[in-house]
Amino acid sequence: MLGAAGALGAAGTMSACGAGAAATSVNNQAPIPRADGPVRLTYWAWLKDLQVVCDAWNAKNPDVQVEAVWIGSGNSGGYAKMFAALAAGGGGDIAQVEFQLLPSFLLQNGLVDLSRYGFAEHASQYREADLSRVSVGDSVYGVPQDTGPMGFFYRRDVFEQLGFTPPATWQEWLDLARAVKDAPPVGRLEGFNINDPGNFTSYCMQAGAEWFTPDGDEWIVDLTGEPTRMVAELLDTAFSEDLFNLSLAPLSSGWYAAAATGQIPAIITGSWGDALVQSVGGTEGLWAVAPMPRWPDTGYASATLGGSTAAVLANSQHPAEALDFMVWMTTDPEAIDLLIENSGIGWSPSPDYVGASRQQPSEFFSGQNYNQEVFAPAADQQNPDWTWSPIYLELNDALSAAIRERTAGGTMLVDAMDGVQATVMDIMRHKGLEVRSAS
Repeated sequence: MLGAAGALGAAGTMSACGAGAAATSVNNQAPIPRADGPVRLTYWAWLKDLQVVCDAWNAKNPDVQVEAVWIGSGNSGGYAKMFAALAAGGGGDIAQVEFQLLPSFLLQNGLVDLSRYGFAEHASQYREADLSRVSVGDSVYGVPQDTGPMGFFYRRDVFEQLGFTPPATWQEWLDLARAVKDAPPVGRLEGFNINDPGNFTSYCMQAGAEWFTPDGDEWIVDLTGEPTRMVAELLDTAFSEDLFNLSLAPLSSGWYAAAATGQIPAIITGSWGDALVQSVGGTEGLWAVAPMPRWPDTGYASATLGGSTAAVLANSQHPAEALDFMVWMTTDPEAIDLLIENSGIGWSPSPDYVGASRQQPSEFFSGQNYNQEVFAPAADQQNPDWTWSPIYLELNDALSAAIRERTAGGTMLVDAMDGVQATVMDIMRHKGLEVRSAS
C-alpha cells in the first residue's frame, strides 16, 4: 500500500512488500456503520491507570464502554503484540501508537483512515503540526494523544554560581558547553546517549530538515541536506572537543546522581521530562527551564521528542464509536486533567487547554510558570513539514551505528549521513517502496 502520499493515505494493498498484516486495506471497504446496540471498546496502551480516564467516559456514555488493556510499551513488546494480533484478525479497537511508528503500521495495512468517519469535524481542535504527523492528504490515521515539545532544563543554582545563562542559540550552546568543561568540578553540560538517536533526529527536525517527503508514488529522501549538515557539524564539534559526558546517558541512574551533585547541570528534552527531572534528589527549587537553543536564521523555535497517538486498528468493528472516545479523551478538559494526573501524559494536543496543573507556577522549578512560558509557545512553533519514516526502526539502527562509530573516533557524522541515506533507501526499495534522493 505504502507508495508515499497515496500509499500513506489511499486505500491499497501491500502486494509489493509481502509484509502486510492484512492483504487488503480495510480502507478499501465500505465504512462500518454505527452499532444499533451497546458497544464495548478495548484500548491497548501502556499508559498507567488509563482505566480511570475510561471510567469517566463510561459514566457518561453507557452505550459505549471502553476498557483499558495494559500492554508493554511499544518497543518492549507492545508493537509486536499489535502486529501479531492484526495478522491473526484480532487486536484491540484502539491502540497507543507513537507518531514515528504510524507509517510502519500503514505498511501493514494496520490502521483505519479516520477521515472516513468524520474526523474533519474535529480537526480544528488540534495543532497543525501535530495533525501533519498523522495525516497524508485528506486521510488521518491517528488522533494526537500527547506530544513532547522540547526545552532546556538546567540547574539554576549552578548556572548562577558560575555566571552562566541559558543558551539562546546553538553557537551559544557550544560556547556554554566549553565553559562548563573548563569549570570543574561541574564536569560536562549534558550527557549523551550514543545508542539513541532521538535527540539528533529532533534537532534536525527543529533545523528545518524534511527527511522523508511523500510525492505521488514515491518517497523523496533527504538525510544529507543543509539542515541535517548543520546539526551533524554541531555534534561533530561537540564530540571532537569532548563536550558531552558519553558515559552518562540522559535520565539513566548515573545521570540522576550526577545531576543531583551538579556535575551535569542541564538536559535538552521533551516537556514530559519535567516529571523525571523532579526525581533528581535534593534539588527542589534549584531547577529552571528555558527555550530550546535555536538556529538564528533558519528552522523553528522548538521540536518534539516523543509523543503518541490513539489509532483505530484495522480489525475494529466500531471505528466511529472509537473516534468519539478518542476525540473526547484528547480535547475535553476533564479527560486531559485525568490523563495528566493519572497517566502522566506529555503535552496536551489541544491548543485550547493544556491542563489545570500546567497553568500554575512550580515550586520545584524555582517558582517558574515554565509550562506557560516555555512549552506552550514551543508546542506551536514546530516544523509542520516533517514526515516520519516508513522504516523508523531501521533508520534508528543506521543512525545509532553512525553515532557510535563517530564517538569511537571513526567517520565524522556529517560524512556518515551519505551512507545512512544509502542504507535507508536500499531498505525501502527492498520493502517495495518507490524512492529517490532529494539531490
